[in-house]
Amino acid sequence: MDIMHLVDRLEELFNQSRPIPFTHNVVVDEDRMLDLIDQMRMAIPEEIREAQKILATRDRLVAQAQEEANRTLTIAREKSEQLLGRDALMQAAQTRAEQIIQQARAEAESIRRDADDYVIDTLRRVEMELERYLNQVRNGVMTLEAHRRKEPAAEPASSSSD
Repeated sequence: MDIMHLVDRLEELFNQSRPIPFTHNVVVDEDRMLDLIDQMRMAIPEEIREAQKILATRDRLVAQAQEEANRTLTIAREKSEQLLGRDALMQAAQTRAEQIIQQARAEAESIRRDADDYVIDTLRRVEMELERYLNQVRNGVMTLEAHRRKEPAAEPASSSSD
């Protein structure tokens, strides 16, 4: 289940809660609150699985870049050997082969850096979302705990006014 949907449901539960007069506290349905917290606990590992998928994609991109670089190097070597067979073109072939090898290495490194940047950016966004969700859950728990601590004191006051 989408964590944002669960956060919306938590907010909806809070908004539907009855306020306690003359306080900033509300009465929350404990079973519904605990159910939402359990669902959030189950949803967070899903966010982590998404991050792992992103890492796997990065690894696949790096492997593909390395494979492409190896193919380019092989082609460069083959072309270099062909050109070396010709006396007049030997120097040009050597220079071109080195350029192709350098270009292949530069492209592989660029793809590696881009993949790393993509993964870092995505993981940072996931980390920020997870921190935000965790803060929201902690705030909800603290509100409920504060409400529970104040609740026994509130009951006798409301009983005496009846």
